[in-house]
Amino acid sequence: MMIVTGVDIIELDRISNALDRFGDRFLRRVYTEREREYCRGRVPQLAGRFAAKEAVMKAFGTGLYGVGWRDIEVVRLRGRRPEIEIHGRGRAIYERQGILQLNLSISHSRDYAIALVVGERP
Repeated sequence: MMIVTGVDIIELDRISNALDRFGDRFLRRVYTEREREYCRGRVPQLAGRFAAKEAVMKAFGTGLYGVGWRDIEVVRLRGRRPEIEIHGRGRAIYERQGILQLNLSISHSRDYAIALVVGERP
């Protein structure tokens, strides 16, 4: 097995500024409906999910090319850790690379959010 990783850190101010400047247009472009419902406009949660999406793209080795923002969804059920669901074009990359699973850790402080993604593939 080979381990694939991706990590990303983002300033909360960057997400806050995008919300102030673009509002709902930004939210609908980057986040799925479930993510928007979960975050309810809370900047730390939005930033953590943004970092997670970028970390997944880095684990895939694609960057923004070939994967849409909403192809990567961070889902968190009550009392459980956040999980990644891959949709659309992202799902095709996930399957083509033979990735078996992706594990996610998200954290945030007063100024930053960070996400780490670790996956396995043959």
